[in-house]
Amino acid sequence: MREAQWIDTPAGLDDWLAQLSMDAPSVGIDTEFVRESTFYPRLALLQIAVDDAIALIDPLAFDARALRVWLEAAPRICVLHSAGEDIEVLRDLLPRGLPQLFDTQIAAAFAGLGAGVGYQRLVSDLLAVELPKDATRSDWTRRPLSLQQHTYAVQDVLHLQALREMLENKLRARGYVDWFMEDCVRLLRRADAPADAQPQRSFRAAAHWPESSLARLRALLLWRDAAARRWDVPRTWLLRDEHCADLALDPPAGLATLEARTRGQRALRQPVRAELWEHLQQPIEAVFIEATQRPDDFLKGNARRAFDAMREYIDREAIRLDLPASLLCPRRGLERYIAAHDWPAELHGWRQGLLQTQLAPLLP
Repeated sequence: MREAQWIDTPAGLDDWLAQLSMDAPSVGIDTEFVRESTFYPRLALLQIAVDDAIALIDPLAFDARALRVWLEAAPRICVLHSAGEDIEVLRDLLPRGLPQLFDTQIAAAFAGLGAGVGYQRLVSDLLAVELPKDATRSDWTRRPLSLQQHTYAVQDVLHLQALREMLENKLRARGYVDWFMEDCVRLLRRADAPADAQPQRSFRAAAHWPESSLARLRALLLWRDAAARRWDVPRTWLLRDEHCADLALDPPAGLATLEARTRGQRALRQPVRAELWEHLQQPIEAVFIEATQRPDDFLKGNARRAFDAMREYIDREAIRLDLPASLLCPRRGLERYIAAHDWPAELHGWRQGLLQTQLAPLLP
């Protein structure tokens, strides 16, 4: 296995970067992070591969801001696999985001290798290399790393450049380079998207609730999200989904009742519970109720028939284009289109040009 340099000081990072070409066109990146007890992921290890050089950077030991300067010094292609969480965890290091993304999982879907293909399988299928046992669930904050962790961390970036080259050739041959690049840009932009303003839409059991109860559920979910960010704790440590539904349908009469009904929530300590109680006392304004959207529990009757007809068309297109149907049109986007009769944001770009004209006549 190729040697990797362990870096845990600013001077060590400076020395390593000085050995690299400033004109290196691409860099393989992976991260290991922890978030079991926090809202925001905590970067525990950063793996970097440039040409034949690999570094394991310890972000727990120092601020690796010199890496940001190097990455932004040229329009480098950052190669990652399934980059959504990595983009989030790198936000502090790279507040302006990655310069340019090449996501090998997205590329694999456009290359005809299937949707959601894992890194281990992709390396096996394309490079005939069997990777060691997964060490994802180990404690990445422990120092020193175990031999298994070290091997796993290196392997996670060792093959990214080779995968990119092979996948790029496949994308060019299939004519999907532009669509792929657009989806990578969309993934980068999604990381900067604000929190969902209508989180109650995922509570399908609330589809037929009274308007006031549904609006109260929305307000409660928005409070939970904002509080989780402010206190940096998982949302469910404040309130589980069933708590939110229960409190929205049947608001507690007093603080003691609220305490009894939310007992056991590890982050809902007295100051936070008092804040929640104050929030529950606030009246729900009519304009907020009017703006609250119902969950997408609509696939019945004409809506169900429209969904099935659209899905059938999408499946045929997916076969014709040799692309996964889920890549062509995710189910959630299609459901939102039928519910709102308005083309959803997640289907803008090449999907809109390909599908909207054919799907619009099928709306109920």
